[in-house]
Amino acid sequence: MWHGLLLAAFGGALVGMQNIFNKRVGERASSWTTTTLVLGMGFAASLLMGLLTEGGQLFHLQHMKLWYGFSGMIGVGVVVCITQATKLLGPTYATSIALISQISFALWWDTQGWMGLEKVPFTLNQAAGVLIIICGILMFKFGDRMNMLGGLFRVKRLEKE
Repeated sequence: MWHGLLLAAFGGALVGMQNIFNKRVGERASSWTTTTLVLGMGFAASLLMGLLTEGGQLFHLQHMKLWYGFSGMIGVGVVVCITQATKLLGPTYATSIALISQISFALWWDTQGWMGLEKVPFTLNQAAGVLIIICGILMFKFGDRMNMLGGLFRVKRLEKE
Protein backbone atom coordinates (compact mmCIF):
# COMPACT_ATOMS: atom_id res chain seq x y z
CA MET A 1 0.00 0.00 0.00
CA TRP A 2 2.81 2.44 0.85
CA HIS A 3 4.31 1.87 -2.57
CA GLY A 4 1.00 2.85 -4.20
CA LEU A 5 0.68 5.93 -1.98
CA LEU A 6 4.20 7.07 -2.84
CA LEU A 7 3.64 6.52 -6.56
CA ALA A 8 0.35 8.45 -6.45
CA ALA A 9 1.99 11.34 -4.56
CA PHE A 10 4.95 11.40 -6.95
CA GLY A 11 2.59 11.25 -9.95
CA GLY A 12 0.63 14.18 -8.54
CA ALA A 13 3.83 16.18 -8.12
CA LEU A 14 4.78 15.42 -11.72
CA VAL A 15 1.35 16.52 -12.97
CA GLY A 16 1.67 19.79 -11.05
CA MET A 17 5.13 20.37 -12.52
CA GLN A 18 3.96 19.42 -16.02
CA ASN A 19 1.09 21.92 -15.80
CA ILE A 20 3.57 24.72 -15.16
CA PHE A 21 5.85 23.60 -18.00
CA ASN A 22 2.84 23.31 -20.34
CA LYS A 23 1.77 26.83 -19.36
CA ARG A 24 5.24 28.16 -20.19
CA VAL A 25 5.26 26.43 -23.58
CA GLY A 26 1.71 27.69 -24.19
CA GLU A 27 2.87 31.28 -23.65
CA ARG A 28 5.08 30.97 -26.73
CA ALA A 29 3.14 28.50 -28.87
CA SER A 30 -0.45 27.69 -29.74
CA SER A 31 -2.50 25.24 -27.72
CA TRP A 32 -2.19 22.58 -30.41
CA THR A 33 1.56 23.08 -30.75
CA THR A 34 1.91 22.71 -26.99
CA THR A 35 -0.20 19.55 -27.00
CA THR A 36 1.73 18.06 -29.92
CA LEU A 37 5.07 18.84 -28.30
CA VAL A 38 4.08 17.52 -24.87
CA LEU A 39 2.43 14.32 -26.07
CA GLY A 40 5.00 13.74 -28.81
CA MET A 41 7.89 13.95 -26.36
CA GLY A 42 5.93 11.79 -23.93
CA PHE A 43 5.38 9.19 -26.66
CA ALA A 44 9.07 9.15 -27.58
CA ALA A 45 10.17 8.86 -23.93
CA SER A 46 7.65 6.12 -23.08
CA LEU A 47 8.48 4.18 -26.26
CA LEU A 48 12.20 4.30 -25.45
CA MET A 49 11.70 3.31 -21.80
CA GLY A 50 9.27 0.55 -22.81
CA LEU A 51 11.69 -0.90 -25.35
CA LEU A 52 14.56 -0.74 -22.85
CA THR A 53 12.62 -2.41 -20.03
CA GLU A 54 10.24 -4.74 -21.88
CA GLY A 55 11.82 -5.23 -25.28
CA GLY A 56 9.56 -6.85 -27.85
CA GLN A 57 6.96 -7.64 -25.19
CA LEU A 58 6.01 -3.96 -25.24
CA PHE A 59 3.58 -4.54 -28.10
CA HIS A 60 2.04 -7.82 -26.91
CA LEU A 61 -1.33 -6.52 -25.81
CA GLN A 62 -3.17 -9.59 -24.61
CA HIS A 63 -6.78 -9.60 -23.48
CA MET A 64 -7.18 -5.86 -23.98
CA LYS A 65 -10.21 -4.41 -25.69
CA LEU A 66 -9.08 -2.55 -28.79
CA TRP A 67 -10.88 0.67 -27.92
CA TYR A 68 -8.95 0.99 -24.61
CA GLY A 69 -5.93 1.88 -26.74
CA PHE A 70 -7.67 5.05 -27.85
CA SER A 71 -7.29 6.54 -24.38
CA GLY A 72 -4.31 8.50 -25.71
CA MET A 73 -6.87 10.73 -27.41
CA ILE A 74 -8.20 11.55 -23.96
CA GLY A 75 -4.68 12.76 -23.18
CA VAL A 76 -5.06 15.36 -25.93
CA GLY A 77 -8.13 16.73 -24.16
CA VAL A 78 -6.32 16.66 -20.82
CA VAL A 79 -3.35 18.67 -22.07
CA VAL A 80 -5.45 21.20 -24.02
CA CYS A 81 -7.94 21.78 -21.19
CA ILE A 82 -5.42 21.93 -18.34
CA THR A 83 -3.02 24.15 -20.30
CA GLN A 84 -5.80 26.63 -21.07
CA ALA A 85 -7.19 26.47 -17.51
CA THR A 86 -3.72 27.08 -16.07
CA LYS A 87 -3.31 30.08 -18.35
CA LEU A 88 -6.69 31.50 -17.26
CA LEU A 89 -6.76 30.55 -13.56
CA GLY A 90 -3.15 29.99 -12.55
CA PRO A 91 -1.55 26.62 -11.77
CA THR A 92 -2.81 26.07 -8.24
CA TYR A 93 -6.46 26.91 -8.81
CA ALA A 94 -6.62 25.08 -12.17
CA THR A 95 -5.06 21.98 -10.60
CA SER A 96 -7.48 22.21 -7.67
CA ILE A 97 -10.50 22.30 -9.97
CA ALA A 98 -9.05 19.43 -12.02
CA LEU A 99 -8.59 17.47 -8.78
CA ILE A 100 -12.25 17.97 -7.83
CA SER A 101 -13.34 16.80 -11.27
CA GLN A 102 -10.94 13.86 -11.26
CA ILE A 103 -11.95 12.54 -7.84
CA SER A 104 -15.66 13.07 -8.56
CA PHE A 105 -15.52 11.20 -11.86
CA ALA A 106 -13.33 8.43 -10.40
CA LEU A 107 -15.85 7.97 -7.60
CA TRP A 108 -18.71 7.94 -10.10
CA TRP A 109 -16.98 5.37 -12.32
CA ASP A 110 -16.07 3.20 -9.31
CA THR A 111 -19.62 3.18 -7.97
CA GLN A 112 -21.02 2.32 -11.42
CA GLY A 113 -18.38 -0.35 -12.09
CA TRP A 114 -17.76 0.98 -15.58
CA MET A 115 -14.97 -0.19 -17.89
CA GLY A 116 -14.43 -3.38 -15.94
CA LEU A 117 -13.86 -1.70 -12.59
CA GLU A 118 -15.03 -3.56 -9.53
CA LYS A 119 -18.28 -1.92 -8.45
CA VAL A 120 -17.78 -0.06 -5.16
CA PRO A 121 -20.86 0.96 -3.16
CA PHE A 122 -21.28 4.70 -2.70
CA THR A 123 -21.07 5.71 0.96
CA LEU A 124 -21.64 8.87 2.96
CA ASN A 125 -17.94 8.80 3.91
CA GLN A 126 -17.01 9.10 0.23
CA ALA A 127 -19.48 11.96 -0.28
CA ALA A 128 -18.14 13.71 2.83
CA GLY A 129 -14.57 13.27 1.61
CA VAL A 130 -15.33 14.86 -1.75
CA LEU A 131 -17.25 17.71 -0.07
CA ILE A 132 -14.36 18.34 2.34
CA ILE A 133 -11.94 18.56 -0.58
CA ILE A 134 -14.27 20.97 -2.40
CA CYS A 135 -14.68 23.13 0.72
CA GLY A 136 -10.92 23.15 1.26
CA ILE A 137 -10.30 24.34 -2.28
CA LEU A 138 -12.97 27.04 -1.95
CA MET A 139 -11.38 28.20 1.31
CA PHE A 140 -7.98 28.20 -0.39
CA LYS A 141 -9.22 30.29 -3.30
CA PHE A 142 -11.67 32.59 -1.53
CA GLY A 143 -10.41 32.42 2.07
CA ASP A 144 -9.45 36.09 2.32
CA ARG A 145 -12.87 37.17 1.06
CA MET A 146 -14.58 34.76 3.47
CA ASN A 147 -12.56 36.16 6.38
CA MET A 148 -13.45 39.68 5.31
CA LEU A 149 -17.16 38.83 5.17
CA GLY A 150 -16.93 37.06 8.52
CA GLY A 151 -15.31 40.17 9.99
CA LEU A 152 -18.08 42.38 8.59
CA PHE A 153 -20.76 40.17 10.09
CA ARG A 154 -18.96 40.12 13.43
CA VAL A 155 -18.73 43.93 13.48
CA LYS A 156 -22.45 44.28 12.73
CA ARG A 157 -23.33 41.84 15.50
CA LEU A 158 -21.22 43.78 18.00
CA GLU A 159 -22.89 47.05 16.99
CA LYS A 160 -26.34 45.58 17.70
CA GLU A 161 -25.39 44.55 21.23
